[in-house]
Amino acid sequence: MKKLFFIFAMCLGLAIHAAAALAQNVQPAGKLIGQDKQSRSIYQIHANGIDIAYKLIGSGEPLVLITGTGGVMDRWPESVVAQLSKKYQLIILDNRGMGLSTADDTAFTYKLYSDDVIGLLDALSVKRANVLGYSMGSLIAMELLLDHPQRVLKAVLNGTSIDGSDAEQAVAGKAFTNPIILRQVAATTHWKPSLERMQAIENQVMVVVGTADTVVGIADSKKLASIIPGVWLVQFKNATHHLMDEAPAEFARIVLTFLAINETVAVQAPQ
Repeated sequence: MKKLFFIFAMCLGLAIHAAAALAQNVQPAGKLIGQDKQSRSIYQIHANGIDIAYKLIGSGEPLVLITGTGGVMDRWPESVVAQLSKKYQLIILDNRGMGLSTADDTAFTYKLYSDDVIGLLDALSVKRANVLGYSMGSLIAMELLLDHPQRVLKAVLNGTSIDGSDAEQAVAGKAFTNPIILRQVAATTHWKPSLERMQAIENQVMVVVGTADTVVGIADSKKLASIIPGVWLVQFKNATHHLMDEAPAEFARIVLTFLAINETVAVQAPQ
C-alpha cells in the first residue's frame, strides 16, 4: 500500500509540475490567419496602429526572434528553430510591412519597430522575454535594450552595428524596388544611438559576428562589446553575415549556452 501511495504521489507531483510548466507558456492572442510550411499556426494581433503576424513554437521561457531587412518569419533556419524551441518558447514575428504584418504611413524608425515588439508582448501578456535579433533585427533588439530594458531578460545581437552608415554602404549600388524594404533601409541609415546610452545598458548581452561579414563588418561588434558592460563577444571564423545558415548547429548552441548562464554573481560581504 505504501508503495502504491508513493507511486501515486510521484505521478501526481509530475502532473502538477507539467501543468505548472504548461501554464507558464505563452498562449496565443488575436486571430488565427493561417499556417506555415510545417503546419504551425500563424496569428495576428492589432497593436501600435498595425496588424502584427506571429507564431509560437516550443515551450519554456519566451524568446523573441526578430529578423533583418527584407526578412520574414520563415527566414530563420529550421534547424536553428528546432534547437532553440527545445528549451524556449519562440515568438517569431514579421516586422511591420513584411510577410503577413501590415504597415501604415508612419515613417519607419527603430523606436517604432521596438514599440511594435512591445505591443506584441503586451497582447500576449508577456512581461519580460529574451530577444534574438539578426542584422536589422539586432538593431531593433538594441532599441529594446535602450527604450524598454525592463521588458528584456537577455539579448543576442547577431550581425549588428552601432551606426546606420554601415547599412548605407552595404546597400550602395543595389536597386531595391520593394517600397517596404526601401523604408527599412531609410530607417537604418538614420539610426545612430548615443554611446552614452549604450554604456548604461545593464541587461546581459551577447554579440555574435562572422569574421568574414562584409555587410556590417566586425569592427562595430568589437566596439559594442567594449561599450556595454559585461558583453559576450563571439566570433565565428570565416563566417559571413549569414553565419546562422552556414553553421546553424553551432549558432544555436552558443545562443542556448549564453541564455542558460547567469553571469551576474552576487557580491558577498567578507567573512
